[in-house]
Amino acid sequence: MNMAASFDRLPGVSAGVYAEADFDAVRALLYKEAGIVLPPGKAMLVYSRLAPLVRGRNCGTFANYIKMIEHDAEERRKAVCALTTNHTFFFREEHHFEHFAAEARPQLVARANAGQPVRIWSAGCSSGEETWSIALTLLGADRGEGRRIAGQDVVILASDLADHALAAARAARYPAAAVDPVPAPLREAWMQVGGDTATVSPEVTRMVRFRTLNLLGAWPMQRRFDVIFCRNVMIYFDQPTKETLVSRFAEQLNPGGLLYIGHSERVTGAAARVLRPIGNTIYRKEAA
Repeated sequence: MNMAASFDRLPGVSAGVYAEADFDAVRALLYKEAGIVLPPGKAMLVYSRLAPLVRGRNCGTFANYIKMIEHDAEERRKAVCALTTNHTFFFREEHHFEHFAAEARPQLVARANAGQPVRIWSAGCSSGEETWSIALTLLGADRGEGRRIAGQDVVILASDLADHALAAARAARYPAAAVDPVPAPLREAWMQVGGDTATVSPEVTRMVRFRTLNLLGAWPMQRRFDVIFCRNVMIYFDQPTKETLVSRFAEQLNPGGLLYIGHSERVTGAAARVLRPIGNTIYRKEAA
């Protein structure tokens, strides 16, 4: 199909408002700013997500908007956030949480009870379902034990590029049906379900620090992590970007630390020398 012809059929769009060159410019910007590779067939997605911003800034055309965001860093960040995909759910890829509960949790709890810091990173946390799944699994179904763990030096960092996703994660409030995948003992211990809404308990939310973070940019964290979850994020990156990111994760892990990645993702490149596969898309950093 001729690319220009496909633009002509977009609802309410004329060639003067949104052209093929505009789509190409957005693709280049998204790759440069966030490492995300946007396939050629996503013209409609770009239009639907950016059109409100174009109208909101009274730019008239996408070309004008693109020219503006080249010099407006805050608006450029809004555009990138609007183009990110935030699809997730509680206890997604359940085998990761089974492994985390059986293999990682006992060691982390022992460290916490010994007064040692425990640090976990949910990288690309989206609207928070992954983060809360990690937190609930760490605390366990025994509220007394969970309170003791939460009262130690235990911090979960939840980061994402998109402000709207982080706002939803911070709110820690979801439709009641969304928490159905949460194991009943954990849901009963750490969530309040009333009517159509489920809310994560304050005892859990106090453990989490939310931060806006572009994974391609600088990482301000000064302490290494015991566990990093970065799942179904790298599917949007090209191979060189994936390998660079995984190498940075490896550097950010403590020796013996765990990295959990998405079901279609793999560790390749330099990081494969220090990250040993120990399960389905689960890796452990070799001791120095």
